[in-house]
Amino acid sequence: MIRHNLFYFLATIAPFTTVAFTSKPYSGPSFALSAEKKKVFIDGEAGTTGLQVRDRLADRDDIEIISIPDELRKDEAERKKYINEADAVILCLPDAASIEAASWVESDNDRTVLIDASTAFRVDDAWTYGFPELSPDQKDSIKKTKRISNPGCYPTGFIGLTRPLVDAGIIPAGTPLTVNAISGYTGGGKGLMAIFEEGDHEPWAGYGYSLAHKHIPEMGKYSGLGTKPIFQPQIASFAQGMVVSVPLHYGWLKEGTTGADIHAALSKHYEDSAFISVMPYGEAAVKEADLLERGAFLRPDTLANTNKMEMFVFANDDLGQALLCARLDNLGKGASGAAVQNLNLALGFDEKTGL
Repeated sequence: MIRHNLFYFLATIAPFTTVAFTSKPYSGPSFALSAEKKKVFIDGEAGTTGLQVRDRLADRDDIEIISIPDELRKDEAERKKYINEADAVILCLPDAASIEAASWVESDNDRTVLIDASTAFRVDDAWTYGFPELSPDQKDSIKKTKRISNPGCYPTGFIGLTRPLVDAGIIPAGTPLTVNAISGYTGGGKGLMAIFEEGDHEPWAGYGYSLAHKHIPEMGKYSGLGTKPIFQPQIASFAQGMVVSVPLHYGWLKEGTTGADIHAALSKHYEDSAFISVMPYGEAAVKEADLLERGAFLRPDTLANTNKMEMFVFANDDLGQALLCARLDNLGKGASGAAVQNLNLALGFDEKTGL
C-alpha cells in the first residue's frame, strides 16, 4: 500500500521547489574580500537548485559567494541588503517569493544582475530569456541585460529541439505539437524526494492532466511556434536526468522535408555550441556510436551533473515520421548549470567557466 499521495505533490510541482539541505558552512558576510571578485548572492541557496549553483561556484577564484547566516535567511531586511550588495543575485525561490525579492532592488541600483530560476518572469518581456543557444543574438542579449529568466528544464529540451526548425522554415509557426518527457524525481523538491528515497512509491507517474503545466507558456513563446503544445510530463524512479521527445509527421512540415534535413538544420544551429551536441542521425548510427543502452534504450540519466544537452533525430522517411529527443540533466542544463552559464555571460566571464 503506497503510504504517500504522490499525485498531490506532482500536481503542485513548480519548476523550482525549495528543499532544506545542509550546505557548506557559513563563514559570515564578507562583502569586500577582494575588489577583483564578483559578489554573488544565492537567495534560496539551501534548495536543490541553490545548492547545485553554490557547488558549481564554490571553488572559483573570480567569484565571492556572500551568504546570509542560517538564522537570518528569512529576514527581509537582511536579504534586501545582500541583494543590493551583490554584483549578481540568483533567485532560487518559488514564484511569489521571487517576485517579492526582485522588487527589493533599490531604484538607484543599476548594477546588480538578477537571474531568476522560477517561472515568475519567463514570459515577461522586461526580462531576457536565459537560453543562450536560442538564436544567434541571444547570448549578446544576456550579456547586456540585468534581468535574466532561467529556462525550465522541460522547455529547455522542447525549445532546443523546435526553435531551430521553426527559424529554418521546416516547422511552420502555429503547428500544434505534442511533447512527451520523462524526468528524474529531484525536480519535485523535498516532498517528492522523500517519497522516492524513503518509502514505497510508484515506479512511474504521468501528471499534468489539467493541460496547464507552468512550463507551457514559455514553450509556446520561445519555440517560435506561437501556439502551446500538448505537454505530457512524467516522473520515474531515478534522481537526475531527463529525455524530452517531440514526434513529427512530415505532413506538418515544409514540403519535401526528410529526416536528414531536420538533422542538418539542428546540426547547423548548434555547430558552435559549447554545451549542446547533435548526435549521429538515425537509430542505426546512434547504435553504432554506442549511445543506446543495451543497444535499445535512450537512458535519461547519462548527463547527470553536467550542463550538456544532446539532440537526437530518429526518422522513417518511408512512413513520413520523425522523433526528436533531447537528453539533459534536469538540475544541470535544466536548472543550476544554465543559471551559472547565464551568470558567466552577464558578469563578463567565459560561459564555460565552472561548467
